[in-house]
Amino acid sequence: MSEPLLEIKNLESFYGPIMAIRGVSLKVDKGQIVTVLGANGAGKSTLLKTISGIMDPEKGQVLFNGKPIQGQEPHRIVEHGIVHVPEGREVFPLLTVDENLSLGAYTRSDKAEIERDREMVFEYFPILAERRNQEAGTLSGGQQQMLAIGRGLMLRPQIMLLDEPSLGLSPLLVQEIFAILRRLNAEAHVTMMLVEQNARIALDLADVGYVMEIGRIVMDGSADRLMESEDIKSFYLGHQEEGQRGEKRWKRKKTWR
Repeated sequence: MSEPLLEIKNLESFYGPIMAIRGVSLKVDKGQIVTVLGANGAGKSTLLKTISGIMDPEKGQVLFNGKPIQGQEPHRIVEHGIVHVPEGREVFPLLTVDENLSLGAYTRSDKAEIERDREMVFEYFPILAERRNQEAGTLSGGQQQMLAIGRGLMLRPQIMLLDEPSLGLSPLLVQEIFAILRRLNAEAHVTMMLVEQNARIALDLADVGYVMEIGRIVMDGSADRLMESEDIKSFYLGHQEEGQRGEKRWKRKKTWR
């Protein structure tokens, strides 16, 4: 049995005196999509920041291709082939789409291959090709999310860490972006670790899921099994469906006015 591409062992990270991650262990095999679910404050984003070197763990290991990388500087983590697409669609707003993509390939010198990968990004995200000379700050939220993912692809990652890619986007845009993520995994063989509050769409995309509460993993299993779990249905999926029904009622009420 081959070793995991990414393995987390008993990880603990702190914000000052507050323990944000409490003995977390998980693994991501090559070619998988793994999702980490949880409410706000569960520790999901902290987990990604610790993997990508933005935060140093107090205890535990981050193993990539079997080698420990915890505590390394973020640029060293990137050089291993780990790309972090952070929450909030962090693009360079005053640079064009093209310039943002070029910055994504800053560790590379293979110009012909860089241009080939740029065209691949434009194939997956045609709207970016149309807006390639437009400043990133003038793009819509969905287009900025596409650009953030595309910029990450320019590094030719072994794994992409995606932090809440659905945040603040309309349901139609979320469906579009997650369909592209599915294609990237199937066609370009990009391994992904995805943290999300939208449990339904995350589990529909993923192979394996983990559930975090207050910094701990409290449940894990195949995405199909978690989707059928009564706990997941009642807490995560049930809350989301109620929220969607409430949003529809509010929209109807607004229309009546």
